[in-house]
Amino acid sequence: MTTTQTPSRNANRYLYLAVFTSGMVTLAVELSASRLLGNVFGTSNIVWANVIGLILLYLAAGYFIGGSWADRSPHFSTFYRIMLWGAFLSALIPLVSRPVLVGAATAVAGAEAGLALGSFISVLLLFSVPITLLGCVSPFAIRLAVGNAGSVQDAGKTSGRIYAISTLGSLIGTFTPTLVLIPELGTIRTFLLFAGFLYGVAFVGLWQHQGRMTARWLWMPAVIALLAVTVLDGPLRPAYAGNTLIYEGESGYNYIQVQEDAQGNRYLYLNEGQGIHSQWSPDTVSDSQRTWSFFLTAPYFNAPPVSPQQVQSLAIVGLAAGTIARQHSAVYGAIPIAGIEIDPGIVAVGAEFFEMNAEKMPNLTVYAQDGRYVLNHLERRYSVIALDAYRPPYIPWHLTTVEFFQEVRDRLTDDGVVAINVGRTPNDRRLVDALANTMSKVFPSLYAMDVPLSFNTILVGTVQPTRDANLVENLAALPGDAHPLLRDALAWGVAQLVPVTPSDLLFTDDRAPVETLVDSLVLNFLLSGGTEQLSTQP
Repeated sequence: MTTTQTPSRNANRYLYLAVFTSGMVTLAVELSASRLLGNVFGTSNIVWANVIGLILLYLAAGYFIGGSWADRSPHFSTFYRIMLWGAFLSALIPLVSRPVLVGAATAVAGAEAGLALGSFISVLLLFSVPITLLGCVSPFAIRLAVGNAGSVQDAGKTSGRIYAISTLGSLIGTFTPTLVLIPELGTIRTFLLFAGFLYGVAFVGLWQHQGRMTARWLWMPAVIALLAVTVLDGPLRPAYAGNTLIYEGESGYNYIQVQEDAQGNRYLYLNEGQGIHSQWSPDTVSDSQRTWSFFLTAPYFNAPPVSPQQVQSLAIVGLAAGTIARQHSAVYGAIPIAGIEIDPGIVAVGAEFFEMNAEKMPNLTVYAQDGRYVLNHLERRYSVIALDAYRPPYIPWHLTTVEFFQEVRDRLTDDGVVAINVGRTPNDRRLVDALANTMSKVFPSLYAMDVPLSFNTILVGTVQPTRDANLVENLAALPGDAHPLLRDALAWGVAQLVPVTPSDLLFTDDRAPVETLVDSLVLNFLLSGGTEQLSTQP
């Protein structure tokens, strides 16, 4: 016959602290898991769906196992040992996965899809045991709090209290990692901090019931400390061949790297490292064939002759480290530029490593907030609005809708233009075509330029009805003293003009299936063997 430990009032109070801590750590691990994987595999819907889905599966298993386990061994000592193992294995996750993720980062950079996918699955499996153990905590705590099997009078109130306390802990575990700890400490140290707190609570709880015998569990933090010293050496993703890593860090939104090549050119990489988000060169304002230079062409779709002096202002949604702003300042002078970048970590990196600061760019006003929100609160009307805020699989859907483009139109001058950077694959232009259809409901004329050696298309919309021949005529009419970068950009724009083919898909604030479309685009690309082309992209 199984006997039950009847809880004292003090034991129950500490039990509630244990439940609170467990709930907090469970959500903290889930949020940190998305960042751990996002550093290499990105933060697309596919990544989030796998993380959330499997975490829920592991918790469901934990609830079931925990209830049965508590009936078989309804002892506080068993309860706190479960928590100790949950804490220990949670701390192991980032340390054991670190070598796997380093290999996966190399595989992603080298477009080795099979290895990258295998690494992704391997890391997700690491969460199975610790999350299952954490799932055992709440049903086990209810069994202990109720006391012996015959004391069911307050069972409903007790279980409700325990789940409420666990949920309050989950709230702390939801906001603290993303808003405070990951930007300050990084993902791995955030894992270790929460796991350490859980271990401390469990250790003290076990000490209350087993006394000095609890000391034998001190091997766990010793192992974690040894592994941390051994494993946490070197960057998560090594620099590309010929480059030097000069900065690595995490913000509340991204894993950020800055690399420098032998010529002193600097490149901004985010998360999985596919694609350069900004470039800085010591002697030039960047290669005219890069994506950013194509934004310079946008005003020249207006009726000729368009002179550089007619471009009076610029707003950028998706500033990154300021390459577009730097080029426009070089070509058009110190025109007022509003640069909107949601990630303050990227803004800080831009200021330190890419000369995106008040001394070098006094005409740039930076807003570290959401692009749509800021755009709607700007008072000026702009000659050009550049949208460089989405690249598959990172597509903020609220920046793709008819309503959003109407708001963009409202912030443009009477001869203003909007230019957006849209991702595609060589054989799949569905996102480009859907955005063209959406923009066509607001702008009377649209143009498309495929950026060479990339998966990017620049779509340009004009407030006035225009024609593509204007770009050719404006190139011919450029004054002799026009900036060479502008002349080269217009020449490339003319050469890369492609037909605009709007689809039937329309994005609205009510329905914008952008992520579904992008997931399909990416999946088709991977299944077709397209990953081999990634390693050649600039």
